[in-house]
Amino acid sequence: MRVTPTVLAFDFGLRNIGVATGQTITRTATALATLRARDGVPDWTAVAALIDEWRPGVLLVGLPLNMDDTKSEMSERAERFAKQLARRFDRAVELVDERLTSFEARGLSRDIDAQHAIAARLIAETYLNAAPPR
Repeated sequence: MRVTPTVLAFDFGLRNIGVATGQTITRTATALATLRARDGVPDWTAVAALIDEWRPGVLLVGLPLNMDDTKSEMSERAERFAKQLARRFDRAVELVDERLTSFEARGLSRDIDAQHAIAARLIAETYLNAAPPR
């Protein structure tokens, strides 16, 4: 399988999951959408459509750690979501520390729906800026 320069990032939530795309070459990211979820379960058809459209080489899932680096119930749920993505779509999935992304997203937009996608963009940017050049 050829590695693509595209990543798809998810800001996991119980009711909303933000999605963004990013490019490893330019190290830029763009907020795409906010998907609705029921108790953390997204519309898998909508997720599949985004993966088919963007054809990412890697999927990113924000990992909401506590400020002292410990995990929470939401961390464990995000990890389960990441495992489901890997299993369903046969893609590499990486967890990205997302501390304070939701707080930062709230400062960038008052639109609640947009905030989830912006948080996903921030997750993608964190990954892209930490990764060595590809």
